[in-house]
Amino acid sequence: MLNSIRLQNFRSYRDDSFEFEDGVNIIVGPNASGKTNLLEAVFIILCGSSFRSRENELVRFGADWARLDTVVDSQQRVLKITKEDDRFKKIYEINNQVIRRLTLDKTLPVVLFEPNHLQLMIRGPEQRRDYLDDLLERTLPGFKTTAAKYRRAVAQRNALLKHGQAKAQQQLFVWNIRLSELGAEIVQARYALLETFNKKLGRVYSQIAGKRTSIKLDYVTPLRIDNYSSSLLSHLEKNTNRDFNLGFTSYGPHREDVLIAINKKPAASHASRGEMRSIVLALKIAELDLLESARDLKPLLLLDDVFSELDGARRRHLVEHLTGHQTLITTTDADSVIAHFDSHHLIPL
Repeated sequence: MLNSIRLQNFRSYRDDSFEFEDGVNIIVGPNASGKTNLLEAVFIILCGSSFRSRENELVRFGADWARLDTVVDSQQRVLKITKEDDRFKKIYEINNQVIRRLTLDKTLPVVLFEPNHLQLMIRGPEQRRDYLDDLLERTLPGFKTTAAKYRRAVAQRNALLKHGQAKAQQQLFVWNIRLSELGAEIVQARYALLETFNKKLGRVYSQIAGKRTSIKLDYVTPLRIDNYSSSLLSHLEKNTNRDFNLGFTSYGPHREDVLIAINKKPAASHASRGEMRSIVLALKIAELDLLESARDLKPLLLLDDVFSELDGARRRHLVEHLTGHQTLITTTDADSVIAHFDSHHLIPL
């Protein structure tokens, strides 16, 4: 359980402290009062990264340091953001032990639900890839390292492509091998995650919508899933000239997508606005179950102004799945949220 947090020079906060209770905590205040900043502070100190920006944007304007202090059950966690050589760096402390970077075992499970997630189907492939990869980084040991290595390998190959074919041809094969190996690990993890989601989504969505509905996530790639490494290597080799002309690597996990289908039709073009919101809500409920199963801990749930985006029926279904989870809800209208809970802790900003 998250007991308290103190924010110093973090975003809009100069020096403020907040206490939380087990169960539902409702953070209420007008727009631009710092509600999302507070959730971001909780997320970054428990998960190790921000869901919004880089470190140099976290420090209050005009300050050269920031600090977060939390108590989670009996554990004291501190994040210090300091300026070194015109760059900001993070240093964590857990029970006085200094940690430069939070590995998966040092993080705590958190599920975030914010308005941008409701556009998951209508935005470009990058957002859907990021959604999968972020969840895998928070549930699968080693995935974050693999994904970082893959991004560096793509950057190296792209740099070679810009040097000209005569200079880069011999070196490309090494990077093709590297990309095919790392890419296969990423796609296998993504595919397994989609299979896990597909076992739950239809049932959860049908409960939310009140009618039997088929929901399925399909991985979209021109390559063979069952032999991805060899397939990617072959495509990289065959399309070398094309990649030189484009100036970037045109095949691999960084170019692929996820198709969300409702009753076997693409949701992006066939789902109504309400159906899209139900699909994303079902995804978030499945995510909650997945994190709890993977980490053997009940996740903290952060809801950033999503009650205003959901109608009464969808609100009720979300509330049903909050039972047993500590939850932080931000809103500009406390009355619209309070009505759904018998007990709650109100935090005015």
